[in-house]
Amino acid sequence: MSIKNLSEPVRLEQLAEECAELGHAALKLARILRGENPTPVGEAEARERLTEEVADVMVTVDSLMDTRMLRDIGTHCTEKKDRWEQRLRQAKTMRINGKEVLPG
Repeated sequence: MSIKNLSEPVRLEQLAEECAELGHAALKLARILRGENPTPVGEAEARERLTEEVADVMVTVDSLMDTRMLRDIGTHCTEKKDRWEQRLRQAKTMRINGKEVLPG
């Protein structure tokens, strides 16, 4: 049986599970990098787990793609990246010499 032969609800459930695991792996690595809350997992292992979970999410997303969805996702990604960069620029301009200043 092929992944593409699975029903859409099954693939959506798989995506939700993989996204949850990715979030957990990202939080674990952040915890290690911050160093404030010790964990028995080392950084190398945490990075490997994060990489594996990203791959799992990508494979699952790929199983849900059709040409129309792919175009829509590309558009959304561009818009979201632009908004994120704009917020970062705004936050930077709100601090001058370490002091908070009102924008505008």
